[in-house]
Amino acid sequence: MSSLLSRARNRESRAYWVSLLIKMTKPPLTALANDRLKSVMPVEAKTSQIAADRRAYTHLEAFARLLSGLSPWLETTADHPEEEREREQMEVLARRALANAVDPGARDFMNFCDGDQPLVDAAHLAIALMRGPSLWFNAEPDTRRHIIAALKSTRAIKPGYYNWLLYSALIETFLMIVGERYDRMRIDYALRQHDLWYKGDGIYGDGPEFRWDYYNSFSIHPFLRAVLAAVAIRHAEYADMQSRFEKIAQRYACVLERLIAMDGSFPALGRSIVYRCGAFHHLANEARLGRLPSELPPAQVRTALSAVIDRTLGDASFDAEGWLTIGLCSRQPQLAEEYISTGSLYMASLAFLPLGLPAHDPFWSDDAVAFSAQRLWGEGGGNMHPDYALKFHGALREEGYWADRPVADLRAIPRDDWKRKF
Repeated sequence: MSSLLSRARNRESRAYWVSLLIKMTKPPLTALANDRLKSVMPVEAKTSQIAADRRAYTHLEAFARLLSGLSPWLETTADHPEEEREREQMEVLARRALANAVDPGARDFMNFCDGDQPLVDAAHLAIALMRGPSLWFNAEPDTRRHIIAALKSTRAIKPGYYNWLLYSALIETFLMIVGERYDRMRIDYALRQHDLWYKGDGIYGDGPEFRWDYYNSFSIHPFLRAVLAAVAIRHAEYADMQSRFEKIAQRYACVLERLIAMDGSFPALGRSIVYRCGAFHHLANEARLGRLPSELPPAQVRTALSAVIDRTLGDASFDAEGWLTIGLCSRQPQLAEEYISTGSLYMASLAFLPLGLPAHDPFWSDDAVAFSAQRLWGEGGGNMHPDYALKFHGALREEGYWADRPVADLRAIPRDDWKRKF
């Protein structure tokens, strides 16, 4: 028992989280910073033919998804000297990698507009910059111009009639906050459709239909939060939607926490399960933003996420060179869909978003709190209040939702607000 307790305390430590994030980050970020990602990154997929087909997209997937989980940590100044040294090294690599990814003259220049997949990962790059604004503000002028050109080039891609609407909306939102001309229709359409697709009890449809998977956490909730946080400042017509979303987001955070079993496993439902701990993107993001409901203390979420991270990112999830392999808790390539390749797997970085909080934040500093499964199913069985559904309705025309009441259209959102909102 004492060895189990010691392991639990270790995996809940900030140092353990940092060590795993760096383990995941170093191979792709170092290669891209040296303009060698396309030549050294392995491309694994379910079959060799799928691997060959996904080579056009996998490198942007790896970089953008990794950066969207990494960038909040790069914004911090660590209290511990060793962590700060590691953070500074990763920040330098990230800046160089970003410059190469968007430079048309670089060997590692990424594909942003050929095929449909680049829309998804361009949106992850945009949200990475929103969460880590220093990467944008401290970039060289040429790099900034290249970023804008790359993101605008995705406008040629028609998003699918499901969560992909939010990828187009997120890209336009980024262009809006940096003062570029943006397409408000892409933002408005995505928001209105998702408001109408709300199914109840914290869950949105992925398109008109409900699906048993984790896309509410992978994409829908985090991207809705980021877009609404930006546009509600400029356009008061979204205030009611944002108010509804806050209730929905809190309920879904509770649902996700309850899905985590005592050993850190969780139901392997739906597609893209090989994104591993990235299935808890929404829970991690709500913790980072201080948006957790009162019934979920930050330290309880830390213990829950720590269990999932430890369960899904063991040594068996990496190859000999440190690249992620396809699987949920080891190498399990048959779990992959046709769109999955090595780059796709770096969605796992999104579980690490709370590293964007300082070490003195209650998420890290408070004593560990048992998460729901530990309390209910642990030795002796704990006592807890029952779980209640959110009785809540989606948008109604008679509520005045469609009325356009614009507020002052600021040129750009101040830099200091970025980390707190997105």
